[in-house]
Amino acid sequence: MTKRATAKRQSREFGVLDSHQFIEDSKVRRLPQQSGQGGWSPHPSNDDRDQGYLKTLKPKSDGQAELMTAIDEHNLVMALGPAGTGKTYLAVAKAVEALEAGRVGRIVLSRPAVEAGESIGFLPGDMEDKLAPYLRPLYDALSDRLSMKRVKALMAEGLIEIAPIGYMRGRTLNNAFIVVDEAQNCTYVQLKMLLTRLGWHSTMVVTGDPQQSDLLPGISGLSDISARLEAVPDIAVVRLAEQDIVRHPLVASMIGVL
Repeated sequence: MTKRATAKRQSREFGVLDSHQFIEDSKVRRLPQQSGQGGWSPHPSNDDRDQGYLKTLKPKSDGQAELMTAIDEHNLVMALGPAGTGKTYLAVAKAVEALEAGRVGRIVLSRPAVEAGESIGFLPGDMEDKLAPYLRPLYDALSDRLSMKRVKALMAEGLIEIAPIGYMRGRTLNNAFIVVDEAQNCTYVQLKMLLTRLGWHSTMVVTGDPQQSDLLPGISGLSDISARLEAVPDIAVVRLAEQDIVRHPLVASMIGVL
């Protein structure tokens, strides 16, 4: 067999192109340039990855729509309702929205470090480590709206602060979006202290479920304060219900019987 015949046989068996089979350059479809040059990249930069976290915030129930409108139109909002109604998530999402739009200079997130059947004194680590499990829901809500890289960067710059309620005393929070979570675990005195931290050009959203307090009966101040503030102009009290629950359908069923 001649060398020419051998080459043709190999080209048929292995898909090798000979000099007469090359595809014309004009017919070749090239991949776009790398993202660094303004095109597509199979390995996007961290900035490109962050864009994937910019989600459109839409209410999933009438109650959620009412809460979102209240946050847009009032400087102080009390959001009451059972677990799964999106109180914390919507409040944090609105805080991120305000920060990204430049309407506030920082976000302050706070919740009481009340033990749900556990004692933080026996947890390992320093105070920050001990409090981390109680502040985890706030981190989760933030990371769903922003990438973790962006969250860490904003926290390092002091533009996002997450702290227990005990650290709020004596402060005046100006030009900030404040979210107080799990407020049913605050006493009347604690809530009064928190509400009076509100400063100029700030918005505060207080969330909680009066039926789910970890305090002894009669100690939580959420229901009492909400009832009093409901009569104050420019303060919104939004009460979410079982039909606003957006978790698994069984959650609404369980809350109805438990």
